[in-house]
Amino acid sequence: MAPNRKLKKNRKRYVIFMASAIATTVADATAKSQAQSNSSTLGKMTTLAIGIPGVNISQVQREIPPDEPPPLPPNAELSVIGKRTQRLDARLKVTGAARYTSDVQLPGMLYGKMLRSPYPHARIRSIDTSAAERYPGVRAVHILDRVVGGATERDPKPVTPGQLPLIRFVGQPIAAVAATTLDAAEEAVRAIRVEYEQLPFVADMDAARQPNAPLVFEGPTEQAGTGGGGGAPKGLPQRGNVRGPVKENLFGGSRGDVKQGFAEAEVTVEGEFRTQVQTHSALETHGIVADWKPESLTVYISTQDTVGVRNELADVFKLPKSQVRVITEFMGGGFGAKFGIGNYGAAATYLSKKAGAPVRLMLDRKEEHLAVGNRPGTMQRLRIGAKRDGTLTAISLSSYGTAGVGLGAGVGNVAQVMYKCPNFDSEQYDVLINAGPGAAFRAPGNPQGAFALEQLIDELSERLQIDPLALRDKIDESPTRREQRRIGAERIGWSRRHAPGADSGSIKRGIGMAQSFWPRIVEMDSSCEVRVLRDGSVEVRSSVQDIGTGIRTVLAQVVAEEFGLQATDITVRIGDTMFPVGPGSGGSKTTGSITPAARNAAYRVRQQMLQQVAPALGVNADALTMKDGRIFVSAAPSKGLSFREAAKKLSTEQIAVTANRSEDYGGFQIKTPSGDGFSHGGLGGVQFVEVSVDTEIGLVRVERVVAVHDCGRPINPLQLENQINGGILQGTSWALYENRHLCQKSGVMVNANLDQYKIIGSRETPNIEILLLEDYQGRSSTDAGGIGEPAIIPTASAIANAIYNATGVRLRELPMTPERVLAALNASRRTS
Repeated sequence: MAPNRKLKKNRKRYVIFMASAIATTVADATAKSQAQSNSSTLGKMTTLAIGIPGVNISQVQREIPPDEPPPLPPNAELSVIGKRTQRLDARLKVTGAARYTSDVQLPGMLYGKMLRSPYPHARIRSIDTSAAERYPGVRAVHILDRVVGGATERDPKPVTPGQLPLIRFVGQPIAAVAATTLDAAEEAVRAIRVEYEQLPFVADMDAARQPNAPLVFEGPTEQAGTGGGGGAPKGLPQRGNVRGPVKENLFGGSRGDVKQGFAEAEVTVEGEFRTQVQTHSALETHGIVADWKPESLTVYISTQDTVGVRNELADVFKLPKSQVRVITEFMGGGFGAKFGIGNYGAAATYLSKKAGAPVRLMLDRKEEHLAVGNRPGTMQRLRIGAKRDGTLTAISLSSYGTAGVGLGAGVGNVAQVMYKCPNFDSEQYDVLINAGPGAAFRAPGNPQGAFALEQLIDELSERLQIDPLALRDKIDESPTRREQRRIGAERIGWSRRHAPGADSGSIKRGIGMAQSFWPRIVEMDSSCEVRVLRDGSVEVRSSVQDIGTGIRTVLAQVVAEEFGLQATDITVRIGDTMFPVGPGSGGSKTTGSITPAARNAAYRVRQQMLQQVAPALGVNADALTMKDGRIFVSAAPSKGLSFREAAKKLSTEQIAVTANRSEDYGGFQIKTPSGDGFSHGGLGGVQFVEVSVDTEIGLVRVERVVAVHDCGRPINPLQLENQINGGILQGTSWALYENRHLCQKSGVMVNANLDQYKIIGSRETPNIEILLLEDYQGRSSTDAGGIGEPAIIPTASAIANAIYNATGVRLRELPMTPERVLAALNASRRTS
C-alpha cells in the first residue's frame, strides 16, 4: 500500500484481425521465437503460475523458446524485481544535470522559429521572405511545401508549381527561420510577408455537421496511422465534414442482434454524453536539435519513439537509416503526441541542411496548444438494455468526435469489451473542423467511452435496485477487476455510501467508482543488448526512450535480478538509435515489450559467464549460483567469488548478447499484420472516489481516491505508483478543469497558455491511495506490463458517479465546472 501523497503529474495504429482468424498455434509461436534467436532447437514445455497470489493462483503448461530463462518466482521471493527502487536518474533530474533537448548546445548552433497562420482557413496568394533573409543573423529560411499531422484529401487536385498548402487552422506552420539568436529568428519571422485569401471556416463540431457548413476539405479524406496512433480506416464514406461510420476496431465489430436484444430488455437506460478537447500540456514542449552533416544526420529530440523518428527522417530526406542517428537522453513527458518528426522537426532539419549548421527549434506553450495534438472532443449516445436480474441484453453506441483537421476521434472500445453482452453495435464518426489536429492522448478514446459507459451502468444499477458493485460482479467476467472491486470497496468504506443527495446542508459528500479496460500491447521490434566486461561492470543498451515513466530503472532491476546484483550496479544506456532497436513508448506497451528481451539477454550472458567461471571453482556451471553480488557453489556457499573477481576469469574482454522480444508464450490473442500483438487478457483497474460538492457555488472537490490496479508482475512499485498518481491527476484535471476554448468568430484558441487553460494544481490534488495487485499471466520471461493508460480511463466517470451520489444530479458533459453543476442542480429543482 502506498502512503497518501500529493504529487505532480509527471497509438502506431494497429490494424488487426481477431484471434479466431489468426490460426496461430503454439508451435507457430515457438517457430518464430526460434527464428528470432537463430535457434533450431525445439521449444521446452514449462510450468508457469497464473493468477493473483493468495486469491486464484493456478498452474499452466506452456511451450517457451529454448534459450529463454525459467519463469521467475513471485515477487516476494525476488531481491530486486518487485521492490520499491529509487530512479537511477533521480539525482540527475533534481540537480539539473539531466540533459533535455533544450539543454543541448552544439558548436555554431542556430535557433529556429516558425511562422504560423493567424487564420483558420485561407489560401496563401503569395509569400515574400526577402526581408527575413536579409535580417542580421539569419542563416536560412525554409517554406513548408507539405504539412503533416492531419488528414489529406483522398483525391487531391493537381498541385501547380509553387502552390503552398491550404491553411486549415490557426497555428498551421507556413515557414521557418534559423538565426544566430532566438530574438533574431523571432524578428525575422515577423518580417515575412504573406498575402492570404481568407475562406469560410467552422470551429464547432455541431455546426460542422450541418449540411450547409463550410467545408474543411473539398473532398473525402484519409489519414494513415502513426507510431502514436490516430488515423482512420481507409475508404469510409464522407458527407461534408462528417466521415464514417467506423464500425469495427481491434476487437471486431457488431455482434448478435441488437434490435432483438432491446426487445428482450426489461429495463433500458440511455443518455447523451459530451467530452471536451484536452491539450497535452507536457512539462517539456516539442523540440529538436538537428545537425545535418554531409555524411550523416544527428538529431536530439523530445520523442516517444527514437526509431520511428529515425525511420521518418530517413524517408523524408532520402537517407539510409544507417546515416540517421536519433538521441533522446531525457524528456519532460509525452502523452501520445510526441511520435514522429512533426512539421517542426522537418523544418529544423531543412534549416540545418541549408545553413550547414545545427539548428535548435523548441516550440513555445502557445504553439503546443495550437498545433501538435490534443484529445478529441466527443458527443456520444449510449443505450443499454438489461433483464431485471442485471443480465445485459444489448448495448448500442453512436458517437461523433472531432480531432480538428485530423481523423481518429472515436470513443474507444470499453462499451464493446468491458461487460458481457451478447448484442452490441457501434457507429463512430469523425467530424472535421478548422482546428489543430488531434493526436493520441493517454488511452486514446477510452476515457471518453468510460465517461458514458460507467455512468449508465451506475444508472442501470439504480433502476434495478442493485448495488453498483453487485451489478458489475454479475456482468463483468474479469476475475482481476472483481478482486480489485472487493479491495477498493473495503478501503474506501463503500458500506457507508448513502442514497443520492442524502446529506443535509449545502456541502454534500458522495462516493463513486468506475473501472477500466486497456489491452496488453506488445511491440515485437524490441531488442536489448546486455554486456558484462572483465572489470565486472554491466551494461544494458537499447534505443528505447524513457519518457519519464522510469524504464531506465526497470531495465536495471530486471538485469540486476538475473545477475544477483543491485540496480545501481547496472549502467543503462538508452534513447539512442545507435543501440539495438527498442519499442516506442505509448499504449502502456514499453515494459511488456522490452523487459523480456532484457532478461533473455542477461540470462544468456549469465549462462556464458558461469561456464567460464566454473573451472576456477572446480564445479560445473549448473552447480553455481549468482546472488548477493557473488558467484558461489550452491552446495557450499562459502566457496565462491565476488562478481567482480569472477568477471576477471572471462576469456575475452566482454560477453555481449542481444536478444529480441519473442511472441507471448502460447501465442497472442490478437496479431497485427506487422507481427505485433495483443496479449490474452487486458489490463484492469478500478478506482473509487470521494467528493464534496458545495451546492451553493457548484464547486466540486475530489477529496480522496482509492485506486486498485494490475500490470502483470509489478517491477518497481514506486514508479508504478508515480504513473498511477499521474493518470489520476490528469484524469481529474480533464474531468473538472481543462477545456480548449475556440472563438467562433475568429477560430482562435483564446486560452492558449497555462494561465487561462486551467490544469489541476496542488490545491486541487486529492489524497490518493494506491494498491497494486500481482496478476501473473505466464506470457513472457518477465510477465510484466505497463500502467500508463489504465489509471486515467475511469477517473472522470468515477468522479461523475460520486457527484451523483452526493447531489442526486447527473452531469453528462465535461468539464464538470461550477457553472454546469449549478445548472444541473437548478434544472433538477425545477423538475422536482
